[in-house]
Amino acid sequence: MFQNFVEENIRGDGATLFVRHAGPRDAPPIVLLHGYPQTSAMWHGVAPILASSYQVVCPDLRGYGRSEKPASDPTHSPYSKRAMAKDIVAVMNHLGHEKFLIGAHDRGARVAHRLALDHPDNVEAMVLLDIAPTREMFAETSANFAYTYWHWFFLAQPQPLPEKAIAADPESFWKLKCINQARGENPFSEDALEEYLTAFKEQDTIHSSCEDYRAAASIDIEHDNADGGKKLEMPLLVLWAKFGVIENCFKALDLWRLRADRVEGEAIDATHYMAEEIPIDIAKRMSDFFRLNTNYTRKLLNDPYSL
Repeated sequence: MFQNFVEENIRGDGATLFVRHAGPRDAPPIVLLHGYPQTSAMWHGVAPILASSYQVVCPDLRGYGRSEKPASDPTHSPYSKRAMAKDIVAVMNHLGHEKFLIGAHDRGARVAHRLALDHPDNVEAMVLLDIAPTREMFAETSANFAYTYWHWFFLAQPQPLPEKAIAADPESFWKLKCINQARGENPFSEDALEEYLTAFKEQDTIHSSCEDYRAAASIDIEHDNADGGKKLEMPLLVLWAKFGVIENCFKALDLWRLRADRVEGEAIDATHYMAEEIPIDIAKRMSDFFRLNTNYTRKLLNDPYSL
């Protein structure tokens, strides 16, 4: 995976992140953010395609993979999306990228949403995969959503209930949760799956990822409420799975229009793990959207390697 990518540890804002990156030095930068319970390895099919035309940066979020797992506190603030977003801004600045594009999935897309709210001058445009806004999803929780996305409510339970339950057999938990979400199929490459399971066997990873969900159910909503109706102004493309909870339980575009001024999107023929099921399509959709909706348009259209 990730042939010709540099791997290094880069200090974020309170946590050191494991980062993969590659691409032409004069190309527009894009950061790709992964979801739960994965690592930056989920971009193994997308990132190399984009790296022909972009400087691609793939970090493991704090608390995940090979990144640092800071101690949490009773407010869960070290795992708030605000704290996780600050890490990403710091990493991108370290690599020389003050303004950048974002492609993100699942938990990473929630980090991206908060990053764009808190640091709008850093974000040129975003493509978010298979989420609706967190606060609005909680507010519109139905029995169908709670049944299908049971892990949201399980992982947010007070320590140590979910940690102990998962630690009893982390590999089985991972496979049952993720393969069920992929409609019973296994969309994961052998190398990526090995990386996911290796990381998820660590007690610190299990705890940190639970803290991510506890923050989402508490302090992240407090931050959303404190925004006072603030909306995203940069171009936003949202893509969600035709065979998933966003399509079945929510009106995704209606919810995003409450939080963003310039948003478009659709359901696509995939499950939650679309970046691994249809990586060529996802890379093309990202590149097409960025070329047509950002200040990088002229540069990319003149780039013989553009998708």
